[in-house]
Amino acid sequence: MFELDVRMPNGSVRRAALSLPLDIGRTPECGLVLKSWRVARRHARIELRAGGIFIVDAGTLSGTYVNGQHVTDYGPLQPGDEIMIGPFLLQMPCPETQATPLFEPLAGADHSGPMLADSASDVLARNDPHAAMSGPEHASAGTATLAGMCFPAQNSCAGTRGVTCQQINADADGNGRAVPNLPMASVDKDQTWSENEVMASAMSLHRRRLHGQLLEALDLRRRDVSSLSDAALRTEARTVLHQIIDSDTLLPAWADRARLLDEVVNEAVGLGPLEALLADPRVSEIMVNRHDELFIEVEGQLRRHPACFSSEQAVREVVERIVAPLGRRIDESSPMVDARLPDGSRVNAVIAPIALRGNSLTIRKFPDRRLSMQHLVGAGSLSADMSMFLVACVRARKNIVVSGGTGSGKTTLLNILSNCIAAGERVITIEDAAELRLEHKHLVALEARPANTEGRGRVQIRDLVRNALRMRPDRIVVGECRGEEAFDMLAAMNTGHEGSLTTLHANSPRDALARLETMVLMAGMSLPLTAVREHISASIDFIVQQSRLGEGRRLITSIVEVTGMESGRIQTQEVFRFRPGPPPGFEGCGVVPECFRGRDGLVSLPISMFESRCMPDWANGSSPGG
Repeated sequence: MFELDVRMPNGSVRRAALSLPLDIGRTPECGLVLKSWRVARRHARIELRAGGIFIVDAGTLSGTYVNGQHVTDYGPLQPGDEIMIGPFLLQMPCPETQATPLFEPLAGADHSGPMLADSASDVLARNDPHAAMSGPEHASAGTATLAGMCFPAQNSCAGTRGVTCQQINADADGNGRAVPNLPMASVDKDQTWSENEVMASAMSLHRRRLHGQLLEALDLRRRDVSSLSDAALRTEARTVLHQIIDSDTLLPAWADRARLLDEVVNEAVGLGPLEALLADPRVSEIMVNRHDELFIEVEGQLRRHPACFSSEQAVREVVERIVAPLGRRIDESSPMVDARLPDGSRVNAVIAPIALRGNSLTIRKFPDRRLSMQHLVGAGSLSADMSMFLVACVRARKNIVVSGGTGSGKTTLLNILSNCIAAGERVITIEDAAELRLEHKHLVALEARPANTEGRGRVQIRDLVRNALRMRPDRIVVGECRGEEAFDMLAAMNTGHEGSLTTLHANSPRDALARLETMVLMAGMSLPLTAVREHISASIDFIVQQSRLGEGRRLITSIVEVTGMESGRIQTQEVFRFRPGPPPGFEGCGVVPECFRGRDGLVSLPISMFESRCMPDWANGSSPGG
């Protein structure tokens, strides 16, 4: 018999006394039954071998994880090891909380195997001199003695590149009492963990433990938290956690208790490790691939961030805190959601069963300052002549489509163009998730709405575009055209609502026209392709192509005018373009736009700006994202 702590998805912990061998799965035939669709019928098996207790994955799709690592055959298990099976966390109890010994090594057991640079006693001595044990009466080669229990100092993990080191950090409270701070990761044969990495991993596991205790103490699921403000709830959580930390005996003396308190409270009632990243103005995007894998974008470059969540359940709770105030939901029946933060940052979340590796969360931050054309020119996103031309197009009520790939800066440019609209005009913005931040005084902002739990109440962008035509708009700004709403948007552009703006995903201006044709046909109007092209050519005046270069720079690579139809094909001409170089720069194409001829004149724009010449408006700074 041995004991196992089982942490349920709701945060509660149960201790079970089980016998070996132990089958774990969701069927009643298993010794430990875990009810979840993420748990296979027979998921894993824990068995006793000559070297100790081992866990073997049954070849499942979602896999078995020990201390954050995917394993197939792992062991021997140590006190404090954390086994993740689906949404359940199984933990080997520490000696102080265990009623019976975990296991007794079999007589004649061979504990030999790959050795690390440091023995177990060296690790103990480095982390706490009081806990160092010397002499054969305390430890033998390859083993460590802890609270009367004997277990190997190293674990081998089949199928991994390195050797998993179950290091022991002693509690440096002066009592000489050794406490397992749980191991951390696989170590290559020619690499050892630094002291900082050891301490960081240990604190991550302590944070997970305190997070569960805080949720249990607050009992958030049974409290009427709707009556508490965010500040009051955070204050209460800090008070409760402060009491828990003061009475905790497992925390090492070197632990930064103030920082630990902030991190656990943020994860329990806030956005966890995302709080600091959202406050950092250098971070433009945050990507959570799973609870222990977080990436950020800084100055256009992606990098791994050391912060992580304590569990998949913690990521799920953060997502629910984001979407709940917006009236949106995310669950197994609706595993994807688009939302926004109070500051306007764009949020997308995907959970299981769609996300196979773990809950995924992506946050696109927007600059705190209000960007203008001058900021884009200074960042090298376009030239001064191009900025003057775009402002003139907006003021002359030209219909503009901004196209580009994901993260190329379409929304940022659309926001800047919208702010160029004259103050006396009535502007209506339509978005799937509100992201635009216009400074216009006469503004109506509309946002689409997904269906409720009964599948009713859905309001699509197309419905909002139709309704906007009855609201006496001077300008209609659609955040992004993705489907059949493109037909209604083009109809608005071509029926008196000039100067409308929108964005769409495309690799080039020609591809943008092809995508518009496809989206119009998605509306199910059964129009011939020639009629669709005539409709597009009569509605759109300019296409602005945004691109993101390999080094992360975002810029306008082309401004194209739609000139009409000829031989059944939409005709375009390029007005400005970006030349990669060398040297790189922007240049006019020697063409004066046709739409500025006649009654509009050139709107006081000099003809020389359209001449074919290179304009080296190329800044060294990073370009704004969006």
